[in-house]
Amino acid sequence: MRPQPSIPLYTKLLSTIVKMKNHSVALPVFDEMRRMGIPVNEYTFTIAINCYCLLNRVDFGLSILGIIFKSGYEPDVTTFATLIKGHFLDDKVAETEKLFKKLLIFKICEPDDVMILTVINGLCKAGQIIPAFELLHTLEKTRWKPNVYAYNALIDGLCKSGMVDDALQLLSRMTAMSVTPNVVTYNPIIQGLCDDGRWEDAEHLLDEMTNHNISKDVFTFSVLIDAYCKEGRVKDTEDILEVMMQQNICPDIITYSALIEGILMDGYCKKGNIEEAWRLFLEVPRKGLKHDTVTYSTMIRGLFNKGKFADGWKLFNDMEARQVHPNLYTYNILLDGLCKNREIARALTFLHSMEQKGIIPDIITYATLIDGLCKNGKHEVAKDLLNALPSKGLQPNVQIYTTVVGSLCQEGFVEEAKLLLVKMEESGCAPNSCSYNVIIQSLLRRNELSEAMPFLEEMCERGFSADTTTMSFLIDELQGDRENVMLFEMVKKLVPKDTM
Repeated sequence: MRPQPSIPLYTKLLSTIVKMKNHSVALPVFDEMRRMGIPVNEYTFTIAINCYCLLNRVDFGLSILGIIFKSGYEPDVTTFATLIKGHFLDDKVAETEKLFKKLLIFKICEPDDVMILTVINGLCKAGQIIPAFELLHTLEKTRWKPNVYAYNALIDGLCKSGMVDDALQLLSRMTAMSVTPNVVTYNPIIQGLCDDGRWEDAEHLLDEMTNHNISKDVFTFSVLIDAYCKEGRVKDTEDILEVMMQQNICPDIITYSALIEGILMDGYCKKGNIEEAWRLFLEVPRKGLKHDTVTYSTMIRGLFNKGKFADGWKLFNDMEARQVHPNLYTYNILLDGLCKNREIARALTFLHSMEQKGIIPDIITYATLIDGLCKNGKHEVAKDLLNALPSKGLQPNVQIYTTVVGSLCQEGFVEEAKLLLVKMEESGCAPNSCSYNVIIQSLLRRNELSEAMPFLEEMCERGFSADTTTMSFLIDELQGDRENVMLFEMVKKLVPKDTM
């Protein structure tokens, strides 16, 4: 009679299959062990639970937990941490929080640092920042004190939610709790402060890092380079790059992305130097780095903005050939390029090809295409696309309505434009100052002052002001008709308040 394989042998087989990420293959092996009567232990059960969780079947994982109890075993902290992670993967956030609190209240198991981090990080990634904050505060009062990694996860979540001041308070609290912050603690706060333009606060934190002998890493420097580029702070950017060289910190792909984008958006050199951006782009592979979706998309956008449409598409083809997968942001850039190059038929075809590839267009996609259609005299197609948006689960915004209304006025379809304005209001999207300025400018370009007057009156009633272009048109009208008292009074009312 052939001897049955041992528990360690089967467990090793299961572990190997799981490491290969063949979770659906591992489960039949586990079932076979049980059918053959091969004894299994807590470790084997936990492997099975992990497989079910990674396959988004946490319900089956809970069933295995029941079997563990019935088999006389006591699940350990790893088993419960696996289940908690599985709940997050299955978007069962509320259930996860309840499960963790039950473990604490009924003292089912002692949570370790990994479990606490899993819960805090999972809540933050699910957007449940306040529950995560409250949970960490509760744990601070127990013997299960959160470590630096748990604080880091919450600080990152706070900053990504725009709660930078709360993150700063938490940083102060963690030091008061004798938890030493590290570079990962500071990085998201510095990024949040830079994004908000709070340079003094960011520089204070950088000084604090230096005083506490916390070395800045490539992410810290990349955040600063990105912020300085966007602000056009050339000298500061060059100083940061010099410091990186002195400290032997090599720029990574995020650093290069920030530099390329800064150059192309006129931030770094105030010229939008496409040649300098291209030089940096070519330098990336020479430094042993691989381009990602962000660097390709940024460079394609820069080429399109300089009218180099053929070069942009050539780069996109290279991107696909190198199996760097474009995302929706990339596709929106490409669609914008087609519209700017007046390739409207190709743009419409491109939209359909996006959908066929499983890329779901967003409101930016449609706003781009509708704008392109209107600028190329295709206002009927633009209207059809506008009317179709609700059926796609998207609500037209004020920008899209304004684009179509302005196009209709420019083409002389004033009554139709008025009807669309009414529809716009009824849908809960009120026209803004920009809407009225676009409409009035479109009519005045056609020398249709009489048609523009009702919109001017409505603009006054709503408390909006004329922008520079509208005011220039109106002054031209006054110079041509100095006796028009009504228009003169209207212009006085429409003068921006901050110029008076």
